[in-house]
Amino acid sequence: MSKLRLFATALGSRLTVRTVRENHGIPLLLREFPRWFSTEAEQPPQDSAVDPFLQTPGTGLVYGRLIGVTRHTLKTDIVNLLEGCKLTLDDVKVDYNRSFSPVGMMVQFPSRNAFDQAIRVIGKKGRLYKLERADRSQWDLLIPFNGKAVLLQGIPRNALPEDVERFLTGCEYDASSIDIFLRAGFRDPIRMATVKFPSQTEAMNAFIKKNRSFCLNNQILLRVLQ
Repeated sequence: MSKLRLFATALGSRLTVRTVRENHGIPLLLREFPRWFSTEAEQPPQDSAVDPFLQTPGTGLVYGRLIGVTRHTLKTDIVNLLEGCKLTLDDVKVDYNRSFSPVGMMVQFPSRNAFDQAIRVIGKKGRLYKLERADRSQWDLLIPFNGKAVLLQGIPRNALPEDVERFLTGCEYDASSIDIFLRAGFRDPIRMATVKFPSQTEAMNAFIKKNRSFCLNNQILLRVLQ
């Protein structure tokens, strides 16, 4: 091999090694430089497993289901208990079963922060209750009575709607709203009725005047529905 060819070979090897070293020595900042001028906006990775409930911690309505209520628990009790969560009576709905015994309450919170605050409050002073997450569909299914309806329990089997109307004499109510039905009881089925009133005041007046009064030969128990 001629000296000229040996020189060219050695020179090429040195250039290759130098080029590799220079490329490895290029700062990361310069190697990333072309990406800064990309016309395509980079999209953050989407995690489909992230719970949407956790994605908007500060805004948007959040729904919860409160367990541990009794038939004596009022919506005002819950609003007062969760003071600081910015709730109104319209943000609470009672969930009744078919016999109109309350099995829970649905609560609408103005934000995730308010829901978290309610969890802390219940943990401190409301240990009789348990607050669970719920969704909007559970809230929408419940129709609130808002204290404008009364449940009549113990209506005689042979009583007619006219008998119920006579029982409510002296009260302001919607006669067309009277709904009489049977529900399972401890021993025998119990005949009940719901009646709507024009206002909470009229419903409460009916409760005060007629609770434990008699329809035919049966004593009737009244309860204002929330």
